Amino acid sequence: MDAESQESFREFVASRSSALLRTAVLLAGGDRHAAEDLLQNALVKAAGHWHRIDEPEPYVRQILYRQQISRWRLKWRRRELSVAEPPESHATPDDASSAAELRLVLRAALARLTARQRTMLVLRYYEDLQEGDVARLLGCSVGTVRSTTHRSLARLRALAPELAALGPAAAEQQPSRDFSPVEVRP
Repeated sequence: MDAESQESFREFVASRSSALLRTAVLLAGGDRHAAEDLLQNALVKAAGHWHRIDEPEPYVRQILYRQQISRWRLKWRRRELSVAEPPESHATPDDASSAAELRLVLRAALARLTARQRTMLVLRYYEDLQEGDVARLLGCSVGTVRSTTHRSLARLRALAPELAALGPAAAEQQPSRDFSPVEVRP
């Protein structure tokens, strides 16, 4: 890699790594260490081809998605993470602490989904990709994307019924790009 390519790569990593890490955390089910590994491996692969890459962010994101697919296809099972259940809350969705609690509940529910289910939901609703784009990225049919997304949403709703308290009006008031099941369009 020549000096100009190195500088370009460093600028890309400095400017886009936080956004890419957020996506990787969602893909890894909230496991920040696994997400950092996922992102680091994607950046290493991209660095090797940097001089040929026209649009670096989509290229690195595609590497992230494909690495996640490879992880879920592996035969070994991951150890389950032990986490304490958050206490039940009677707060309204309008206050900031309640929104934070809902994000924590959502993160815990996403972590309990399979890697395939989580990946489908992240690509469809966090990355806001169309079904055809998700199918192309994951190498499956559009019907598979639809059915897996439908089953994933049903399981997410079953795992975290308290997310239903967040209505469409409350979702519009939240300026963040946090993954929200309210945005879900079956």
